[in-house]
Amino acid sequence: MNPPPQATTVTTRSAVKKLHENPSALSKIPFRSRKIRKLTSNIIPVDPAAVPPNPPLTVSNRIPKPLSTKPEIDLALNHLRSSDPLLAALISAHPPPKLSPCNSPFISLSKSIIFQQLATKAANSIYTRFVSLCGNESNVVPNTVLSFSPQKLREIGVSGRKASYLHDLSDKFSTGVLSDASILTMNDETLFQMLTSVKGIGPWSVHMFMIFSLHKPDVLPVGDLGVRKGVQVLYGLKELPKPLQMEQICEKWKPYRSVGSWYMWRLVEAKTKGNGKAQSVEEEDEQIGGF
Repeated sequence: MNPPPQATTVTTRSAVKKLHENPSALSKIPFRSRKIRKLTSNIIPVDPAAVPPNPPLTVSNRIPKPLSTKPEIDLALNHLRSSDPLLAALISAHPPPKLSPCNSPFISLSKSIIFQQLATKAANSIYTRFVSLCGNESNVVPNTVLSFSPQKLREIGVSGRKASYLHDLSDKFSTGVLSDASILTMNDETLFQMLTSVKGIGPWSVHMFMIFSLHKPDVLPVGDLGVRKGVQVLYGLKELPKPLQMEQICEKWKPYRSVGSWYMWRLVEAKTKGNGKAQSVEEEDEQIGGF
Protein backbone atom coordinates (compact mmCIF):
# COMPACT_ATOMS: atom_id res chain seq x y z
CA MET A 1 0.00 0.00 0.00
CA ASN A 2 1.28 3.49 -1.00
CA PRO A 3 1.64 6.13 1.69
CA PRO A 4 -1.06 8.86 1.74
CA PRO A 5 -0.34 12.13 -0.20
CA GLN A 6 1.75 14.74 1.59
CA ALA A 7 -1.13 17.28 1.42
CA THR A 8 -3.29 15.04 3.51
CA THR A 9 -0.56 14.78 6.12
CA VAL A 10 -0.21 18.54 6.27
CA THR A 11 -3.96 18.98 6.58
CA THR A 12 -4.09 16.45 9.40
CA ARG A 13 -1.27 18.14 11.29
CA SER A 14 -3.04 21.49 10.91
CA ALA A 15 -6.24 20.05 12.32
CA VAL A 16 -4.41 18.57 15.26
CA LYS A 17 -2.72 21.90 15.94
CA LYS A 18 -6.10 23.70 15.98
CA LEU A 19 -7.56 21.15 18.37
CA HIS A 20 -4.57 21.54 20.63
CA GLU A 21 -5.03 25.31 20.70
CA ASN A 22 -8.80 25.02 21.23
CA PRO A 23 -9.69 21.84 23.20
CA SER A 24 -13.36 22.80 23.34
CA ALA A 25 -13.54 22.11 19.65
CA LEU A 26 -13.42 18.41 20.47
CA SER A 27 -16.99 18.52 21.67
CA LYS A 28 -18.06 19.90 18.30
CA ILE A 29 -16.69 16.98 16.33
CA PRO A 30 -19.67 14.97 15.11
CA PHE A 31 -19.63 11.20 15.71
CA ARG A 32 -21.82 8.89 13.79
CA SER A 33 -23.94 6.77 16.05
CA ARG A 34 -23.50 3.05 15.79
CA LYS A 35 -25.96 0.30 16.39
CA ILE A 36 -25.05 -2.11 19.14
CA ARG A 37 -25.40 -5.60 17.81
CA LYS A 38 -26.90 -8.13 20.14
CA LEU A 39 -24.64 -11.11 20.54
CA THR A 40 -26.24 -14.48 20.46
CA SER A 41 -24.91 -17.23 22.68
CA ASN A 42 -23.43 -20.25 20.97
CA ILE A 43 -23.00 -22.17 24.23
CA ILE A 44 -24.18 -25.73 23.87
CA PRO A 45 -25.83 -27.12 27.01
CA VAL A 46 -23.98 -30.04 28.57
CA ASP A 47 -25.70 -33.10 29.88
CA PRO A 48 -24.43 -33.64 33.48
CA ALA A 49 -24.70 -37.38 32.94
CA ALA A 50 -22.13 -37.14 30.14
CA VAL A 51 -19.48 -35.57 32.39
CA PRO A 52 -17.03 -38.22 33.61
CA PRO A 53 -16.86 -38.61 37.40
CA ASN A 54 -13.86 -37.38 39.37
CA PRO A 55 -10.98 -39.86 39.45
CA PRO A 56 -10.79 -42.09 42.52
CA LEU A 57 -8.77 -40.91 45.50
CA THR A 58 -5.14 -41.94 45.23
CA VAL A 59 -2.25 -42.14 47.66
CA SER A 60 -0.82 -38.85 46.44
CA ASN A 61 -3.78 -36.75 47.59
CA ARG A 62 -4.94 -38.52 50.73
CA ILE A 63 -3.57 -38.86 54.22
CA PRO A 64 -3.01 -42.57 54.85
CA LYS A 65 -4.81 -44.05 57.82
CA PRO A 66 -3.20 -46.30 60.45
CA LEU A 67 -2.48 -49.80 59.21
CA SER A 68 -5.19 -51.29 61.40
CA THR A 69 -7.44 -52.69 58.68
CA LYS A 70 -6.89 -54.98 55.71
CA PRO A 71 -8.05 -52.36 53.15
CA GLU A 72 -5.36 -49.96 54.36
CA ILE A 73 -2.69 -52.64 54.11
CA ASP A 74 -3.92 -53.59 50.63
CA LEU A 75 -3.67 -49.95 49.59
CA ALA A 76 -0.12 -49.82 50.95
CA LEU A 77 0.88 -52.99 49.09
CA ASN A 78 -0.56 -51.72 45.81
CA HIS A 79 1.38 -48.47 46.18
CA LEU A 80 4.65 -50.24 46.99
CA ARG A 81 4.24 -52.67 44.08
CA SER A 82 3.75 -49.84 41.61
CA SER A 83 6.52 -47.61 42.98
CA ASP A 84 9.31 -50.16 43.47
CA PRO A 85 9.66 -53.21 41.18
CA LEU A 86 12.28 -54.82 43.44
CA LEU A 87 10.01 -54.52 46.44
CA ALA A 88 7.09 -55.80 44.34
CA ALA A 89 8.90 -59.12 43.87
CA LEU A 90 9.53 -59.34 47.61
CA ILE A 91 5.87 -58.63 48.38
CA SER A 92 4.84 -61.48 46.08
CA ALA A 93 7.22 -63.86 47.87
CA HIS A 94 5.89 -63.20 51.38
CA PRO A 95 2.45 -63.03 53.02
CA PRO A 96 1.13 -59.58 53.90
CA PRO A 97 1.74 -58.07 57.35
CA LYS A 98 -0.37 -59.60 60.10
CA LEU A 99 -2.71 -57.43 62.10
CA SER A 100 -2.67 -57.53 65.88
CA PRO A 101 -4.67 -55.58 68.46
CA CYS A 102 -2.99 -52.59 70.09
CA ASN A 103 -2.51 -52.14 73.81
CA SER A 104 -2.80 -48.72 75.39
CA PRO A 105 0.23 -46.53 74.60
CA PHE A 106 1.32 -46.56 78.26
CA ILE A 107 1.30 -50.36 78.43
CA SER A 108 3.13 -50.66 75.11
CA LEU A 109 5.83 -48.19 76.16
CA SER A 110 6.26 -49.91 79.55
CA LYS A 111 6.62 -53.26 77.79
CA SER A 112 9.12 -51.74 75.37
CA ILE A 113 11.30 -50.57 78.26
CA ILE A 114 11.20 -53.98 79.97
CA PHE A 115 12.09 -55.80 76.74
CA GLN A 116 15.11 -53.66 75.93
CA GLN A 117 18.32 -55.64 75.31
CA LEU A 118 16.82 -58.90 76.50
CA ALA A 119 16.16 -62.19 74.75
CA THR A 120 12.47 -62.66 74.02
CA LYS A 121 11.99 -65.55 76.44
CA ALA A 122 13.62 -63.72 79.37
CA ALA A 123 11.78 -60.49 78.59
CA ASN A 124 8.41 -62.26 78.44
CA SER A 125 9.09 -63.86 81.83
CA ILE A 126 9.91 -60.51 83.46
CA TYR A 127 6.94 -58.78 81.84
CA THR A 128 4.60 -61.53 83.07
CA ARG A 129 5.84 -60.97 86.64
CA PHE A 130 5.48 -57.20 86.17
CA VAL A 131 1.83 -57.58 85.09
CA SER A 132 1.20 -59.94 88.00
CA LEU A 133 2.68 -57.37 90.39
CA CYS A 134 0.24 -54.78 89.04
CA GLY A 135 -2.67 -57.21 89.42
CA ASN A 136 -3.43 -57.63 85.72
CA GLU A 137 -2.62 -55.84 82.47
CA SER A 138 -5.53 -53.43 82.81
CA ASN A 139 -3.94 -52.24 86.08
CA VAL A 140 -0.66 -51.36 84.38
CA VAL A 141 -1.24 -47.63 84.85
CA PRO A 142 1.08 -44.76 85.86
CA ASN A 143 0.00 -44.47 89.52
CA THR A 144 0.37 -48.20 90.08
CA VAL A 145 3.88 -48.28 88.62
CA LEU A 146 4.89 -45.22 90.67
CA SER A 147 3.80 -47.03 93.83
CA PHE A 148 6.52 -49.65 93.33
CA SER A 149 9.97 -48.86 94.71
CA PRO A 150 13.03 -49.60 92.60
CA GLN A 151 13.79 -52.42 95.04
CA LYS A 152 10.34 -53.96 94.48
CA LEU A 153 10.83 -53.84 90.71
CA ARG A 154 14.29 -55.38 91.03
CA GLU A 155 12.73 -58.32 92.89
CA ILE A 156 10.81 -59.30 89.74
CA GLY A 157 13.85 -58.94 87.49
CA VAL A 158 13.61 -55.29 86.36
CA SER A 159 17.05 -53.67 86.55
CA GLY A 160 17.59 -50.54 88.59
CA ARG A 161 18.15 -48.56 85.41
CA LYS A 162 14.93 -49.79 83.81
CA ALA A 163 13.07 -49.10 87.05
CA SER A 164 14.11 -45.45 86.76
CA TYR A 165 12.92 -45.45 83.14
CA LEU A 166 9.52 -46.86 84.13
CA HIS A 167 9.20 -44.27 86.90
CA ASP A 168 10.08 -41.41 84.53
CA LEU A 169 7.54 -42.63 81.97
CA SER A 170 4.88 -42.99 84.68
CA ASP A 171 5.67 -39.54 86.07
CA LYS A 172 5.21 -37.91 82.65
CA PHE A 173 1.85 -39.64 82.27
CA SER A 174 0.65 -38.82 85.78
CA THR A 175 1.54 -35.13 85.41
CA GLY A 176 -0.14 -34.84 82.01
CA VAL A 177 3.01 -34.30 79.95
CA LEU A 178 1.96 -37.44 78.07
CA SER A 179 -1.31 -39.31 77.87
CA ASP A 180 -2.79 -42.13 75.84
CA ALA A 181 -5.14 -39.66 74.15
CA SER A 182 -2.47 -37.12 73.24
CA ILE A 183 -0.15 -39.80 71.87
CA LEU A 184 -2.89 -41.01 69.54
CA THR A 185 -3.44 -37.51 68.12
CA MET A 186 0.13 -36.14 67.89
CA ASN A 187 1.78 -35.82 64.50
CA ASP A 188 4.83 -38.01 63.94
CA GLU A 189 7.41 -35.28 64.53
CA THR A 190 5.90 -34.09 67.81
CA LEU A 191 5.41 -37.64 69.00
CA PHE A 192 9.05 -38.45 68.31
CA GLN A 193 10.24 -35.42 70.26
CA MET A 194 7.96 -36.06 73.22
CA LEU A 195 8.75 -39.75 73.57
CA THR A 196 12.51 -39.36 73.24
CA SER A 197 12.33 -36.96 76.21
CA VAL A 198 11.48 -39.98 78.38
CA LYS A 199 14.51 -41.60 80.02
CA GLY A 200 15.47 -44.85 78.32
CA ILE A 201 13.34 -44.30 75.21
CA GLY A 202 15.51 -43.56 72.18
CA PRO A 203 14.83 -43.19 68.45
CA TRP A 204 14.75 -46.93 67.78
CA SER A 205 12.22 -47.57 70.56
CA VAL A 206 10.02 -44.73 69.30
CA HIS A 207 10.12 -46.03 65.72
CA MET A 208 9.16 -49.55 66.87
CA PHE A 209 6.36 -48.15 69.01
CA MET A 210 5.04 -46.04 66.13
CA ILE A 211 5.07 -48.96 63.71
CA PHE A 212 3.94 -51.90 65.84
CA SER A 213 1.76 -50.27 68.51
CA LEU A 214 0.24 -47.27 66.72
CA HIS A 215 0.36 -48.88 63.24
CA LYS A 216 1.60 -45.62 61.75
CA PRO A 217 2.05 -46.11 58.00
CA ASP A 218 5.05 -43.94 57.13
CA VAL A 219 7.87 -44.67 59.59
CA LEU A 220 11.37 -45.49 58.38
CA PRO A 221 13.60 -46.77 61.23
CA VAL A 222 16.89 -45.67 59.67
CA GLY A 223 18.86 -46.90 62.67
CA ASP A 224 17.44 -50.42 62.71
CA LEU A 225 20.06 -52.98 61.69
CA GLY A 226 17.51 -55.36 60.16
CA VAL A 227 15.97 -52.70 57.93
CA ARG A 228 19.40 -51.45 56.87
CA LYS A 229 20.52 -54.99 56.01
CA GLY A 230 17.33 -55.56 54.07
CA VAL A 231 17.88 -52.43 51.98
CA GLN A 232 21.49 -53.46 51.39
CA VAL A 233 20.43 -56.90 50.13
CA LEU A 234 17.46 -55.70 48.09
CA TYR A 235 19.43 -53.08 46.17
CA GLY A 236 22.75 -54.92 46.05
CA LEU A 237 24.72 -52.32 48.01
CA LYS A 238 28.33 -53.03 48.97
CA GLU A 239 27.95 -51.49 52.43
CA LEU A 240 25.18 -50.94 54.93
CA PRO A 241 23.35 -47.74 53.98
CA LYS A 242 23.68 -44.81 56.35
CA PRO A 243 20.58 -42.90 57.57
CA LEU A 244 20.70 -40.25 54.83
CA GLN A 245 21.14 -42.88 52.14
CA MET A 246 18.24 -44.83 53.64
CA GLU A 247 16.02 -41.76 53.37
CA GLN A 248 16.99 -41.26 49.74
CA ILE A 249 16.60 -44.89 48.67
CA CYS A 250 13.27 -45.40 50.46
CA GLU A 251 11.76 -42.09 49.35
CA LYS A 252 9.75 -43.99 46.73
CA TRP A 253 8.01 -45.98 49.45
CA LYS A 254 6.26 -42.92 50.91
CA PRO A 255 3.71 -42.75 52.44
CA TYR A 256 4.01 -46.44 53.38
CA ARG A 257 7.60 -46.80 54.55
CA SER A 258 6.47 -48.79 57.61
CA VAL A 259 5.26 -51.60 55.36
CA GLY A 260 8.42 -51.40 53.24
CA SER A 261 10.46 -51.72 56.44
CA TRP A 262 8.41 -54.73 57.49
CA TYR A 263 9.41 -56.47 54.26
CA MET A 264 13.06 -55.66 54.91
CA TRP A 265 12.79 -57.67 58.15
CA ARG A 266 11.20 -60.53 56.22
CA LEU A 267 13.98 -60.40 53.63
CA VAL A 268 16.72 -60.61 56.28
CA GLU A 269 14.81 -63.29 58.14
CA ALA A 270 14.59 -65.45 55.01
CA LYS A 271 18.27 -64.89 54.28
CA THR A 272 19.19 -65.80 57.88
CA LYS A 273 17.17 -69.03 57.71
CA GLY A 274 18.83 -69.83 54.40
CA ASN A 275 22.21 -69.57 56.10
CA GLY A 276 21.11 -72.02 58.79
CA LYS A 277 21.07 -69.49 61.64
CA ALA A 278 18.40 -69.83 64.29
CA GLN A 279 17.91 -66.15 65.12
CA SER A 280 14.73 -64.68 63.73
CA VAL A 281 14.12 -61.05 63.00
CA GLU A 282 10.48 -61.68 63.83
CA GLU A 283 11.46 -61.84 67.50
CA GLU A 284 11.88 -58.07 67.34
CA ASP A 285 8.27 -57.78 66.18
CA GLU A 286 6.98 -59.90 69.05
CA GLN A 287 8.58 -57.58 71.57
CA ILE A 288 6.28 -54.80 70.50
CA GLY A 289 3.31 -56.76 69.21
CA GLY A 290 3.73 -56.97 65.44
CA PHE A 291 1.27 -55.83 62.81
